[in-house]
Amino acid sequence: MSDAEDDGLLNIEVSDAEDTPAQKKAKRTGQSEEEFQAVRSTYVSKVQNGDIYKHIQLPLPSSASKMDIQEVLHAVEELYFFRRYQEAVDFSGEILQGDSRGVLDAESLQLLEKYEVKCKAKLAQA
Repeated sequence: MSDAEDDGLLNIEVSDAEDTPAQKKAKRTGQSEEEFQAVRSTYVSKVQNGDIYKHIQLPLPSSASKMDIQEVLHAVEELYFFRRYQEAVDFSGEILQGDSRGVLDAESLQLLEKYEVKCKAKLAQA
């Protein structure tokens, strides 16, 4: 056999050393059981009930991050999902007509305008 054959695909090394389930979990999560229990005791699930827009400070600062812009889009999408079309139109209008418009990137601006048009169409159907 040549060196090329020794380094081939089937040259697999097998070991008897395996992690215990607790060690695997610790490696996967990166936290100990005590740390996990501390986080678990204080955890509260986030309930989305159509009120994301109430927690957004407008106008958006010029230093708004992509996450801030995504939260604005999620707020409008959530209002649309809950069929609160007038609130979605009002909120998106406030963003599009105000100082926040300059902070939005082209894709976010296009999506926000699209939701505003869709909401107005739904209101016209009602």
